[in-house]
Amino acid sequence: MSSLIQVLLPLAVDRPFTYSWDKPLPPGQLVIVPFRNKPVVGVVWRTSSDYSGKAKAIEEVLDLPPLPLAHLDFLQRVANYTLSPLGNILRLSLNPDFVADKATRKKIQIGTPMLGREHVQLSADQNEAATQIINCINTQEFQPFLLDGVTGSGKTEVYLAAVEAALAHQKQTLVLLPEIALTSQWLNRFERRFGCAPLQWHSGLTPSQRRQVWQATLKGEAKVVVGARSGLFLPFQDLGLMIVDEEHDGSFKQEEQVIYNARDMAVLRAHIEHCPIVLASATPSLETVQNAVAGRYKTLELRTRHGGASLPTIKTIDMRQQSKGWLSAPLIQMMQSTLSKGEQVMLFLNRRGYAPLTLCKGCGYRFMCHNCSASLVEHRSSNRLHCHHCGISQNIPTECPDCKQPDTLIPCGPGVERVHERVQKFFPGARTKIITSDEITTESKLKELIEQITNHEIDILIGTQILAKGHHFPLITLVGVIDADLGLSGGDLRCGERTYQLLHQVAGRAGREERPGVVLLQTFQPEHPLMQAIVNQERDKFVELELQERESQSMPPFGRLAALTVSGTSNELVSKTARDLGLAFPQGESMKDVRLYGPVPAPLSFVRGRHRWRLLVKCDKSFPIQSLLTHWLPKVKAPSTVQISVDVDPYNFM
Repeated sequence: MSSLIQVLLPLAVDRPFTYSWDKPLPPGQLVIVPFRNKPVVGVVWRTSSDYSGKAKAIEEVLDLPPLPLAHLDFLQRVANYTLSPLGNILRLSLNPDFVADKATRKKIQIGTPMLGREHVQLSADQNEAATQIINCINTQEFQPFLLDGVTGSGKTEVYLAAVEAALAHQKQTLVLLPEIALTSQWLNRFERRFGCAPLQWHSGLTPSQRRQVWQATLKGEAKVVVGARSGLFLPFQDLGLMIVDEEHDGSFKQEEQVIYNARDMAVLRAHIEHCPIVLASATPSLETVQNAVAGRYKTLELRTRHGGASLPTIKTIDMRQQSKGWLSAPLIQMMQSTLSKGEQVMLFLNRRGYAPLTLCKGCGYRFMCHNCSASLVEHRSSNRLHCHHCGISQNIPTECPDCKQPDTLIPCGPGVERVHERVQKFFPGARTKIITSDEITTESKLKELIEQITNHEIDILIGTQILAKGHHFPLITLVGVIDADLGLSGGDLRCGERTYQLLHQVAGRAGREERPGVVLLQTFQPEHPLMQAIVNQERDKFVELELQERESQSMPPFGRLAALTVSGTSNELVSKTARDLGLAFPQGESMKDVRLYGPVPAPLSFVRGRHRWRLLVKCDKSFPIQSLLTHWLPKVKAPSTVQISVDVDPYNFM
């Protein structure tokens, strides 16, 4: 007699489908089933069904280990938390290409890490931190750790000691890094320590490489995987340690399709897997800090730079007292002094291209994107205007499209290309290079760049936040921040926190070894509490003030938010759906402490050809916000052309 088996498919569905097989199959078993006349890879979700209709037969049972039960539990809980269809969560973990039985021309190297290969002398603080993590690995105990250390304090060495302990127990380790740009030096460090490279997981891999890494993880062959946020959904057989490096970084938040924060979901996964998780940062997120204050996370502190290196001297330059220009006189003088000593300079501006806005000085015409409510950014390197939201571009015209006057177009504001132009004027003999995500598109390009910097083939680096994180360049002794105020105008909940974190990370690039470093912040607000906290290196004071402000407003981490974005090609339908949602919002005594803001057009009200309206729900931290959303949203039937996306614990308010 055939068994009825529920199979979940990696599609936008919220329930498994019933199929038959000649014998029971265990949960997690990978199978191929017919769905709408096509074979689809799925996973056995439950081993029984009360389905009474005719069930189609499973076509094939794949010769792969089942997905672990803990992994299935994790996928279900992510779906419950994010209010996403369960099949969409499975799609994050299971792609048909991952299980395809294809001939592999180039096999990945799965090295065997060598324990005790390199003796690393840890400081007393490092040793104490590593010991606490290792104790939890030994006992297979869930415990979130905040590894809180100033830039250059040796956080990586601490958690590599924990990785070695996990390897000794034959456990798997997952290391999440915020972006591919950080992996090159990290991989070199790992290889020196263990004699082989870990497996990598990120969007830059070929389909064949992704398939092999996925299967090696499922089979338990991959002992250490380092990856971007999507590595969180790999099917580990025996996970013994998780690490989230630069845990505060916004790159861990996925904003499209399934919206989730990989840091928070990593803590959830560690809880399910009964293993410790290390959240490492020099500037922890306020959510993580508050979790540590409340005793939910254990704090491990590293307060001094490793090897005796001193923290940089940080000063502000009041641009209100400087003549016009992107480079102030004090910064230029300091650059001259630094270069004369054979040292390197890094200039930071978190704005790609030549100028963020181009307009006609004759009639005032602004070059705007036709698909987005955003200005086109001028890129002199390609002689084109680009939209950084939807990606369209066009040639820079020779005359104004509106008044038809020639030679009237002027760039407004600086991007890194414009700063580079000024640097070349002041330092014509210096070897300069622009470093942004436009130039560094592959890991090989990043590796080549790091070698150029390390070998002192570049004197002045000019770049965006790709420069700010994780890199170790001993000859960089001067960091100049061109527009330190840039992030303060964001106007959203986390603009101050994000600006502090970014400036702190940038400052940490200066003076990493025996050479003392100097950081100069060009600002129009030197008296701003954030600038003072950076200059005086009073991070804890800044965090305390920011937490007090959040608590007074009952904002995260002391309250909860959920954001709804209503989008579509018809503004009339989008605005009507948003208003209908507002009118359908539940009322009553149980809702007295819940607030609905909106609906209103989003700050970026038109993106990629779609109109956008937003609503924001604010409630107490203990309020069951998912239950509210589950009860409320079905009350409004959105037209098929209108999409409603839900973001629980939003980071982006645009």
